[in-house]
Formats: sequence, C-alpha cells, structure tokens
Amino acid sequence: MRVQLFIPCYVDQLAPQVGLASVTLLERLGCSVDFDPRQTCCGQPFVTTGARAEAASLARRHLDVFRGSDPIVCPSASCVATVRQRYRELVEPGAARELAARTFELGEFIVRVLNRSDVGARFPHRVALLESCHGLRELGLGWPSERTARAPGPGLTESLLRRVAGLELCPVERRDECCGFGGAFSVEYPELSGRIGRAKLDALERSGAEFVTGTDVSCLLHLDGLRRREGRGPRALHLAEILASEAGA
Repeated sequence: MRVQLFIPCYVDQLAPQVGLASVTLLERLGCSVDFDPRQTCCGQPFVTTGARAEAASLARRHLDVFRGSDPIVCPSASCVATVRQRYRELVEPGAARELAARTFELGEFIVRVLNRSDVGARFPHRVALLESCHGLRELGLGWPSERTARAPGPGLTESLLRRVAGLELCPVERRDECCGFGGAFSVEYPELSGRIGRAKLDALERSGAEFVTGTDVSCLLHLDGLRRREGRGPRALHLAEILASEAGA
C-alpha cells in the first residue's frame, strides 16, 4: 500500500529519528512511503492560540500538499486531531472531511487499516505508556478514565505494545492525566506546566519503568526535559522507535 508521510514540524526539527523510525516500520509492513518536502506546520499552535487567519492559511497549504487518495500517516496524535477536528472550521467542510478520512495516527493506521497488532518488534525493557490527551480523547486510541462504562479491553496503542516481544508494560497511577505540556499552555503557564509534569514524572518513576512511550513527541519531550533536569524517571521514546525495533536485532 502506498502512503503519504505527514511529519509534524517539531518532529522534523527536534526528533527526526521518530520520522525515520516511522518510515522503517511502515516499509517493514509492506508500505511504499512518499514524503513531500513542501509540507510545513499543520497549524496546531495557531489554532490553540486563536490565530485563526494564520491557522486557515496553513490548513489550505496542508490540503494542497496532501492531495490525492492515498492514506496519510503521521507519528503525532495531536497533529492528526488538528486535521480531523479543526480543519472543518478553517477550510471548505467537504475538503476537510475528505482529508480527515484519509489521515491516521501511525499506530491507528497499523491496527485499523493494515489490520496488524504484532509488527515483529522486540524491545526487552519495562515500559510505561503515556496516553496523550489528544490521542485518548479526540482520536479514541485508548479508554479515558472519566468514562463510567467499563473499558472493553486494552486501547489501540496499548494493544500494539502488548505484542512487542520482551516488553513489560508497567501500570501508571492516574494514567491518563495530562503531562502538563499542552502546546501553548506550557509557554503561557510555565510554572504550572512544570508542576503538572513533575507529578507525572513521580508516577512514572514509581511505576518502575525504564522507558516511557506515547504517540506525541511534544509530550515526551516535555517529560524527558524534566527527567534530564532532575536526573530521575524513565527515558522517553516515541512509539515508532519501539515498534521499529526488530526481533533478533
């Protein structure tokens, strides 16, 4: 299957290894990956700060770059949520719906489109899952605790990790609370953002995990920055980096 790779600007600038791991993983699963270098920011920072005109301009550019009928795959739940949930307010609704229907978070694409949960990965370490707010509540990649109905089973991201050979998944207290990053929130309220992040770091440290993983680089960078500053807690790795690790490697 041919796919278009959608790489968020902060992955491109701060964590390019996540984009490379995504390509490695998708090609291992039989996909042919196209990357258009004209792509830029999807507009999420402008949406969250109320800069509607700038967000609409970037949304129109995104529509132009990702024309066609191939699925669009992105290693960022929050950017996928922006395309799916916000573009219909910024551009022509019909075009926004068509684009939204073809845009998938990486793990979601593997499970829901390729119908795979075992990707042949091996990662013999204790790992905690950070379920980001956008992935959990806007894309439904897991089951948020505020729902009163009983969870039907492991969430989509968790199901992928459970099939990684050698990986031990470590339960985390208050697992689906925000890490404190929140895009512009961490810039506007740095002290509060840091306190929320340290509370999450405490819970992750108590879980005994060696690594914390998730679907959003931004959240992981926030927690890894606190880890390096305080010298404690698990190291952050994006989901793509774990799933791209090969059995026997």
